[in-house]
Amino acid sequence: MATQIESTGQLERKLQMDVPLADVNREVGERLRKLARTLKMPGFRPGKVPMKMVEQSYGPQVHAEVLGDAVSKAFGAAVEEHGLRVAGQPRIEGREGAGEDVLGFTAHFEVYPEVQIGDAATLEIERVRCAIGDAEIDKTIDILRKQRVTWEPAERAAQDGDRVTIDFVGKLDDVAFEGGTASDFPFVLGEGRMLADFETGVRGMIPGASKTFPVAFPEDYGSKDLAGKTAQFEVTLKQVEAPKLPEVNTEFATQLGVPGGDLEKMRTDIRANLEREVGQRVSARTKANVMEALPKLARFELPTALVQAESAQLLERARADLQSRGMDLKQLPDIPADTFKEQAERRVRLGLLVAEIVRENGLVAKPDQIRKQIEEFAQAYENPAEVVRYYFSDRERLAEVEALVVEQNVVDWALGKAKVTDKDIAFDELMAQQQG
Repeated sequence: MATQIESTGQLERKLQMDVPLADVNREVGERLRKLARTLKMPGFRPGKVPMKMVEQSYGPQVHAEVLGDAVSKAFGAAVEEHGLRVAGQPRIEGREGAGEDVLGFTAHFEVYPEVQIGDAATLEIERVRCAIGDAEIDKTIDILRKQRVTWEPAERAAQDGDRVTIDFVGKLDDVAFEGGTASDFPFVLGEGRMLADFETGVRGMIPGASKTFPVAFPEDYGSKDLAGKTAQFEVTLKQVEAPKLPEVNTEFATQLGVPGGDLEKMRTDIRANLEREVGQRVSARTKANVMEALPKLARFELPTALVQAESAQLLERARADLQSRGMDLKQLPDIPADTFKEQAERRVRLGLLVAEIVRENGLVAKPDQIRKQIEEFAQAYENPAEVVRYYFSDRERLAEVEALVVEQNVVDWALGKAKVTDKDIAFDELMAQQQG
């Protein structure tokens, strides 16, 4: 089958192809005859519908299906013939003047760019480190104690760390505003759950006392009616409760699931969990640094189709995220089409670059690497063997792990060639960060 290909841009291509009309008509006839063998129509027994009626009722649909299949097959053959790597879906349109015996079509599409990888030794990458010692274990134990805090009534002035129960009424220009009134409302002073002025006003009050004080709402406050304004709050403090943390003893260790309440075993388990969590976060930070540096290795054009597809996915995720937060999308303004263009371009560029690095350096995931990664995941669960079986029984999950291993192979490759600077990061800083 004759095909002609033409470059219409750096990545844009135009392909002309002809589909023999006789082949299309023959396939249409075969499909209609096959359909007629079992077709049911009012007034006829199955398989006895006149062929002319079959053609009248189903001919256009079958012809469209056959033609679509023929064009798709012709395009696939032409792509293979010319050794093309097509990016996105082609736009196919009919072409006049192809001849009496053929149907002419023109396909417009893009191809993947040629990616030339530069010298990775020119990269400068920061590798993150974080040490785990007794102090970090003690901090974690304190957090575990606070998670199991109990409260005891205190007949004294409220201070940070106390849980207070209050009644309050908020007013603007002596008028109570919606959402500004509550009874028996508890919160812990000093946690930042309430506005700073509100906590300052409550701090130092004693049970049974009432007080009126101003509270300034920030300019970016969620309610437009309150943003940037100052309200007066009338507060009655009904109860002050002081925190009581559990002692670190065998009972505490037993509550954490340590057999026999062995305190040394508890610290060993906490250290292992911390090392695993810290290792994951450090690895994620270092990986992010590598991925940020990699685009410096190559410059190339991006297929518009891939960028548009990535932008559409990012937009869909954003809409789903807004819905999950309880927002009505119909009440929100439309998100501009180019909102995620820059982010999409970065993601597409990095994806193409990483794929070429993997191909050029043989960095595909090996079976033993995949198993090791899954076993590391499984250690965080009560029954690791069951988790391993779950991953290997789910092809989709297995593919996700394979992708993670490939990414790590690329990270290791880059770190092995680049100029690497080690950066120590504080435990508190690392653990406070939200990992995506």
